Amino acid sequence: MAGLGGLRNIVRQELVARQLDEQIAARYPVGQRLRILDVGMGQGTQALRLARAGHTVTGLESDAEMLKAARESLVTEPAGIRERVRLIEGDGRDTGVHFLPGSFDVVLCHGVLMYVQEPDAMLAGLARMLAPGGLLSLLVRNGDALAMRPGLAGDWPGALNAFDSDTYTNRLGLSVRADRLEALTATLAGIAAPLHAWYGVRVFTDWGSGDFPPGRHSTDNVPNDAELPAAELDRLLAAEDRAGRTEPYRRVAALLHLCGVRG
Repeated sequence: MAGLGGLRNIVRQELVARQLDEQIAARYPVGQRLRILDVGMGQGTQALRLARAGHTVTGLESDAEMLKAARESLVTEPAGIRERVRLIEGDGRDTGVHFLPGSFDVVLCHGVLMYVQEPDAMLAGLARMLAPGGLLSLLVRNGDALAMRPGLAGDWPGALNAFDSDTYTNRLGLSVRADRLEALTATLAGIAAPLHAWYGVRVFTDWGSGDFPPGRHSTDNVPNDAELPAAELDRLLAAEDRAGRTEPYRRVAALLHLCGVRG
């Protein structure tokens, strides 16, 4: 389940899955097979999960290594699931090249916008892919909480700089963007897919192994590469799930999961 990214990835994938299933269940009858587009699908965690649930999934990925990992995972699935998944090498900014407008009931774009310098045109293109009433699911870095990670690590210059910035250096050493809830809410309204629901993701679990400030040890928090007993992981996920739905905690989550509905 962990895949790439250890404990942080487990928490991210499980919480997003719960939230996405909740939104799908609220919009579609039980058992309806949906047409789903996963833009920037990565290693295919959500795409494969949704295909196992009976949906038809198209995965779009520009990174060759990620696409290879997704294909390797797909070949281990039963034939019935493999038949429901189509993998395409491509960029999320070029959806109009690959698909007709209104081709999908659900469009996912998770962990992609931080790498796009001008995301509005891409978001408009994703919204056009949705059938009327379709669901757009975005997972973005929370620009309103960029000071949390350096602040909790005791990096005071980094925390002070983060208050006035929309960029940050990710764990790969790349300078990337963050998005703010207010701005994305306005963008979604402008592309005719207004915000329907939003969640925080990783309120408590944004630490990696070795990220602890002086005097604090890994037993004081949960290191990213930890293998937790099942019962402890369940409690962690329960706490994260509740925090991601509860004010004010969800506003300081590392990630935001926004769900817009095509008008």
